[in-house]
Amino acid sequence: MSIAAVAHRHAFGLKADVRGNVHWLDDSTAVYPCGANTVIYHAETKSQKFIPVQDGCDAITAMALAPNKRFIAIAERGEAACIVVYDLLTLRKRKVLAIPPLNAPTTGYGGIANSSASPSSASAGAAPSWAVGAHAGSDGNGGGAHPTLPTSNASAMLAPGVSNESAKEVVSLCFSSDSKYIASLTGGPDWVLHNWSWEKGKVMASVRANTIPSNSATHVLFNPWDSSQVSVVGNGTFKCYRFVEGTMRQFGGQKVEAKNYMHHCWLTETRILASSPDGHLTLFEGGEPKVDVINTHGPSGLHRDVLVMVPYSRGFVCGCQAGIVTIYEKTDDASYRKTREYSLPEDHAMDLQQMALTPNEETLLVSLRNGQMFALPMSPSDIKPEDIKFDLFGQPFHYGHVTGMDTCVRKPLIVTCSSDRSVRVWNYLDSTSELVKFFPEEAHSIAFHPSGLYILVGFSDKLRLMNLLIDDIRTFREFAIRGCRECRFSHGGQYFAAVHGNVILVYNTWTFECVGTLKGHNGKVRSLTWSPDDARLVSAGMEGAIYEWNVREMRRDGENILKSCSYTCATTSAEGKSIFAVGSDKTLKEICDSQVVREIHSNVVLTQIVLSHSGRMLFTATTTGSIRSIRFPFIVSESGEFQEHQGHAAPVTRLRVSFDDQYLFSAAEDGSVFVWKISDKERTGVPRRDRDLVYADEILVTKSDLEDKTQTMAELRARVEELKMENEYQLRLKDMNFNEKIKETTEKYQEEVEGLKITSAVLKADKEKEEIRHEEEVAEEQQRHARDMEELETTHSTKLMAEYEKYQELQNKTAQLEQQWQQQLEELQSQKQKTLHEFTGQYEAMLKAKQADIDRLQEEMRQQIKEFDETNRETEEDADQEILLIKHKYEKRLREEREVGLRLKGENGIMKKKFNTLNSEIEAHKGEIQRMFQEEKKLQSIIKSLEKDIAGLKKEIQERDETIQDKEKRIYDLKKKNQELEKFKFVLDYKIKELKKQIEPREQDIMNMSEQIKKMDEELSTYNKSNTSLDLLIGDLKLQLRAAEKQVQIEKSKVKYFNLIVKKFKADLNECVQHIQDPKPLKGRVKALYQHYCNLGPPENAEVPALDATAGGGATGNGARDGAGDEFNVVVGESEAQSEAIRQRQYLERTIAGLRKAVAKDQSRHKADHVKIMQENVALIREINQLRKEIQARTAKHGAVASGTDIDVTAAIALVQTGAAAGGGPVVMTATGLPPLPTAGSSAVPDRLPAIH
Repeated sequence: MSIAAVAHRHAFGLKADVRGNVHWLDDSTAVYPCGANTVIYHAETKSQKFIPVQDGCDAITAMALAPNKRFIAIAERGEAACIVVYDLLTLRKRKVLAIPPLNAPTTGYGGIANSSASPSSASAGAAPSWAVGAHAGSDGNGGGAHPTLPTSNASAMLAPGVSNESAKEVVSLCFSSDSKYIASLTGGPDWVLHNWSWEKGKVMASVRANTIPSNSATHVLFNPWDSSQVSVVGNGTFKCYRFVEGTMRQFGGQKVEAKNYMHHCWLTETRILASSPDGHLTLFEGGEPKVDVINTHGPSGLHRDVLVMVPYSRGFVCGCQAGIVTIYEKTDDASYRKTREYSLPEDHAMDLQQMALTPNEETLLVSLRNGQMFALPMSPSDIKPEDIKFDLFGQPFHYGHVTGMDTCVRKPLIVTCSSDRSVRVWNYLDSTSELVKFFPEEAHSIAFHPSGLYILVGFSDKLRLMNLLIDDIRTFREFAIRGCRECRFSHGGQYFAAVHGNVILVYNTWTFECVGTLKGHNGKVRSLTWSPDDARLVSAGMEGAIYEWNVREMRRDGENILKSCSYTCATTSAEGKSIFAVGSDKTLKEICDSQVVREIHSNVVLTQIVLSHSGRMLFTATTTGSIRSIRFPFIVSESGEFQEHQGHAAPVTRLRVSFDDQYLFSAAEDGSVFVWKISDKERTGVPRRDRDLVYADEILVTKSDLEDKTQTMAELRARVEELKMENEYQLRLKDMNFNEKIKETTEKYQEEVEGLKITSAVLKADKEKEEIRHEEEVAEEQQRHARDMEELETTHSTKLMAEYEKYQELQNKTAQLEQQWQQQLEELQSQKQKTLHEFTGQYEAMLKAKQADIDRLQEEMRQQIKEFDETNRETEEDADQEILLIKHKYEKRLREEREVGLRLKGENGIMKKKFNTLNSEIEAHKGEIQRMFQEEKKLQSIIKSLEKDIAGLKKEIQERDETIQDKEKRIYDLKKKNQELEKFKFVLDYKIKELKKQIEPREQDIMNMSEQIKKMDEELSTYNKSNTSLDLLIGDLKLQLRAAEKQVQIEKSKVKYFNLIVKKFKADLNECVQHIQDPKPLKGRVKALYQHYCNLGPPENAEVPALDATAGGGATGNGARDGAGDEFNVVVGESEAQSEAIRQRQYLERTIAGLRKAVAKDQSRHKADHVKIMQENVALIREINQLRKEIQARTAKHGAVASGTDIDVTAAIALVQTGAAAGGGPVVMTATGLPPLPTAGSSAVPDRLPAIH
């Protein structure tokens, strides 16, 4: 017998009245409150993690997520408000911060110290109820309070007369930007602002946010750029505080108008934006109002109140009334303008409660006051606003209390109805909402048929049997039962029972006949339960009666009446022998044979009870929203051991178990629906029901809907065919147009190529001329350079001799100085030895004296410790004896003895302080000795540094003598130049700035064009490479063609040769016929013909010798024919050779034709690309030439302006232009900070820029 294990599986719902109820943990994970839990929901996997509230918590009032996304702070309302900080990685409690009483001083760990007691007298066991401790799982302190430590009395700023009680709730929370501090704002009537160092559990400072009783404070924020600044807004309140020296000091706010500030946000380090009614947005600078604008909506300019604001990198987002979201973006002049506006769907046009942006600022998550969440993609402004829509985040939730819930057998579905007039079907395996249907009136009860195809819904006027279709819920049958508050299908689905006031009606599901009426209750019936075999029905009423009905005979078999209890729910055991009921008397009753055999008392009212189908798990629900798993079956001696699980934030209205006993479902008045995973710990080896349970996939579809969808599909198919034909026609038209354009482009390209060839030839001629001229100039320059080198060598030789003489003189002076420094060094060394010996003697004597003092003090310390121990022991013995003697009589004397104990502890602290001071003096003496050793090391380092200085001074003497003369000359020259150039500095600076402003865009255009030309050159090179590869391929094909033609000629010559042989054979045969009458000569002729023509062989060479064209060859006669017969033989396969030759020839011709087409196609494509490249090149060259002309014109213009000055100002300006235009390189500056003047042989501005190819 064990308690069933219960774990959170999924939750449907959102607690909308929590301040800051939606946050993004990352780009796909959101955090929001649901019931008495904080849910971490992953949108992609649809999985959830849960953080339940502490025991004794009434509700969650506020939430805040740390900027580092590691911690979350949750404000809980209870007997005393508290803030709980959780680690989001481990989901464990890190710190509990209890809100201190308002007029008590702050302590080192968040508690409030007793002002009359000594700081050292507090103990963990006597800590007050508001003391703050860490969670036992975080640091092992067991959740107890820490010893309190005194700090500055930050509560001195609180107004006098404030209540000493702890605040009941926290209305707003915020983390600082470094996630180390938390600002909390408590509720009315005091509205106190606390600044926490939450890791230490310490209240850094506290202040009352408003001093006027009628005003309120509702929202607090840290400055994201300065963690010492906090802002608070509310009705009639706008204040900014700065944390300084343990207090919260207000700054700004002298000119703030008393408005109802509903929300605010920090835009910059000094700017705050606050919203007030009628759509007013006020921008504060340094705590003072600067700008006030009105937020409008739509073409008519309706004023919309801004309820919540969120800043982001490009501006801020406003959430307004009626589901309006407005986006303001920053402009160049540091102001803001409205860029986009979005509206929620009309059926969800509710006021916004909270907004949150993902870390990448791509999605905006909003929560509504009706408990729904929507996501809006934050797309760029170039997309039309009408193309961006709000998407439902997660699932649609109930936003009224759930009045009914039931589950089926054949499908993983549950159905719920709520006061929001909706009926919803949920899939608890997929964690999705299958179907939502809104009705004109509220549904009071609901039942699910075991097949999962029908539901029974009780409305105010009638009870309706409905079909669950694929996308709708339709009424199938209506029953005249008004205000049905409870209805249930039997386990087999053949019957259903419905409550009509205090009467129970039983109907046949298939014939819709009323098979029986069960009367007996005097009050309203609140619970109906069928036995497992559907033979009995158990009902529970508010008058305290529980009846057991025999459905087959329609009679009452058992009853139990307890008028002092108003029953809310009852269930039967698996075998049907026991009834378990809960009601208003805070007890769980087990009833057997109409008698209460067991009562299990509870500390809260139990509202629902359910028993698993296996009969081994029992669950109850409470008015606080928790679920209790009770040990079952009961033992006679036990008092009802249970485990409690936090779920809802309101009383639970329905509790159901799935058919396979794996899931528990609960619904409550806060509109949330929870799915729990349950398991029986002692039945691990028993086969589970779900192994044999296969869920059904069938759905109901009406014939009309099916016909409509079939017709729609046929129309869509016809439309698709039409679109295909239309697209094919459009493609043909485009192909024709493209072919015409290709032809035109090819012709134009060919014309331009011819022109470019001519231009290329001219450029090549110019290049050859320039190369010849360049070679001549180089030769002249080399000759001039040789002459200059000879002159420089002669002058430098004379200078070298003079410098050598100076070097000899300086070397003599250096030797003298070295002797002087050596003498001084010896004197310093001797003085150092004397001084060191004196200091060593003195400090050794001092060290001995200090050591003797240390020994003496240590001995005194030992004596004092012994005396103190003896005194302490005697005092404790006396105190124990006195306490045992007068413990029950003299309470006053006991207080005095405690004071004596405190005094002794104080003396003990004084002795410890003395001991610490002696130790500190010893450490100080040791430090002084160490310091002496360090001074000795310093003296050694000084000596070494002096030696280095001597060597450095020798080098400096040489370097400074050389540089002094050069610097004097430079100073003289620079003074002259400075006097001359200062006159024109202002003019040059102004003109340079103006010219740079004009030249910079041109330079950028030139650079862009240069990059385009480079890209075109690269494309041209790739096209050239492809052309060369194609030329090589064409060459190979031509060689193959020549070889094929040669082979064809050989075959033709063979055919010609064999034709000649046939002609000669015919002539010889004619001569043989002349002897037809003479057999012997005829025989000889025939033999000769056979020997001559049958022994011929094929020709050995490709070249066939020419034969006589005459058929007979009359001059040679038979001798010539015999010679020919010795050289050749008759070819047997003449026809096969001819056909093979023809076939190969045809194949080669087709191959050549295909290659020619491919080459022509590539050439046309390459020509088009060449034309495009050349056109862009010509346009770029024209623009570059135009820029050159403009630069030359501006140079001439500024030269004319400054032509009357003594210095060539035009040349200086042109030099700046040249430096900026010729690639953006830096301009060389002289020592005066101005550009150097151009020399006589240099040109400030080139005549033309280098050509760009």
